[in-house]
Amino acid sequence: MEMFGVHNPAIELATVGLGGAASVRYNFSAAALYEEAIRRGEAELTAQGALRAITGQHTGRSPRDKFVVRDINTDGEIWWDNNKPISPEHFAVLRDDMLAHAAGKELFVQDLVGGAEEGHALPTRVVTEFAWHSLFIRNLLIRPDTAALSSFVPKLTIIDLPSFKADPARHGCRSETVIACDLTNGLVLIGGTSYAGEMKKSVFTVLNYLLPAKGVMPMHCSANVGPDGDAAVFFGLSGTGKTTLSADPARTLIGDDEHGWSENGIFNFEGGCYAKTIRLSAEAEPEIYATTQRFGTVLENVVLNESREPDFDDGSLTENTRCAYPMDFIPNASETGRAGHPKTIIMLTADAFGVMPPIARLTPDQAMYHFLSGYTAKVAGTEKGVVEPEATFSTCFGAPFMPRHPAEYGNLLKELIGRHGVQCWLVNTGWTGGAYGTGKRMPIKATRALLAAALSGELGQAEFRADTNFGFAVPVSVDGVDGSILDPRSTWADKAAYDAQAEKLVSMFIANFAKFEGHVDGGVRDAAPGVKVAAE
Repeated sequence: MEMFGVHNPAIELATVGLGGAASVRYNFSAAALYEEAIRRGEAELTAQGALRAITGQHTGRSPRDKFVVRDINTDGEIWWDNNKPISPEHFAVLRDDMLAHAAGKELFVQDLVGGAEEGHALPTRVVTEFAWHSLFIRNLLIRPDTAALSSFVPKLTIIDLPSFKADPARHGCRSETVIACDLTNGLVLIGGTSYAGEMKKSVFTVLNYLLPAKGVMPMHCSANVGPDGDAAVFFGLSGTGKTTLSADPARTLIGDDEHGWSENGIFNFEGGCYAKTIRLSAEAEPEIYATTQRFGTVLENVVLNESREPDFDDGSLTENTRCAYPMDFIPNASETGRAGHPKTIIMLTADAFGVMPPIARLTPDQAMYHFLSGYTAKVAGTEKGVVEPEATFSTCFGAPFMPRHPAEYGNLLKELIGRHGVQCWLVNTGWTGGAYGTGKRMPIKATRALLAAALSGELGQAEFRADTNFGFAVPVSVDGVDGSILDPRSTWADKAAYDAQAEKLVSMFIANFAKFEGHVDGGVRDAAPGVKVAAE
């Protein structure tokens, strides 16, 4: 087996069955991976020096093809209502067939780390068939220094072979695409998809399984920290503003997507960012845009014109166009990926029903309720068949990546909030003055002003009222913000229509939370919303 790189992993790869590979490119640099990706026809160079790859059939994750090995260790630990099981026997056949498929191939290996806090880090070896996949994961995870590499021992191995096609009958899966996680033995097998995000989210899934048992809270969130060390965490589903609002030139960015909260504070799981680029502009998001114009960034499914200039307004391949780049490509990014215990937690939602206020203060019980609910809304036109606002509930703001029961994460979060006296806020970046189609999007200027007041502590001193529908505390007035938007009902011309819409949304919350009621205490159950029609 021909070997390249600073360290020979032949023994380790033979141990996992990859000793038959024709060659292994081990910990290749960005420049070397560029050469390989272009030589092999996997990707092409953009005019500005980024590397563009197209993923073909799969332009996003395949959650219906993701499986967890159900064995004696995981049987009582996994939330099987949300995770599809695969038997140890089927996984063993899948593993053997994938290893046989890898024989004679050129492979790329990166030894990386998930988690910026040493005591809770996950050393991860990623074996890929594609050179550009190796560059992608090199950008996204944390790169150990040379000394650490010399004694590197992986606790997780990911084998990603897009050319391998699974057999549902033989491998116990659903289709030719498979993402199979053996949490007991620390092995993830990915086949039949070229979408690179599967690797990133597999690491997140494993950390979401391992860390709660150590009292560490894994979070699908962005995070930043102010000059006085006041850290903030931003939960939110896609489209709610998680990346945009955490990118603040006055605060240091810790990370944009995945973090842990330990006894020492918060820490980034990653060493890079995986940002959406559809309709990206230099004016609206200059720091992210700048990363797309330089060597080292991977552009995924971005359309190029004849001059190889990226056209970020072209969604013909997918609306889920992305760029993957190291954290140090962002000027105000943290060098350590760590901060102290958060002072503030922000839960973001984009309420397309036009019911929720732009900001509300949450008690710890209310915070757990809304964390378990994980609410936002899809709007007409975003997906085929969506003709009016549709509620989306993704528990813990990331259900596809949560192996354990949501109550386990929710109870841990509530305990940490109480122990450290964290102030929690619900921020609505959705619609005001009516539902989507009649109302308008919440002004970003107002959202930023409210957020700044919350992070500084100023908002906590405001006068509050209890929201009629949800019971949480809403500020009556805030300097620099139009007071009318603080009372959503007052912005609707038809108050009866608002009341009907509010009742509809509240009923959706109640119906969704029914499955959690037996797993939470009375305080959280009492945090449920309930419509009380407001007086004219």
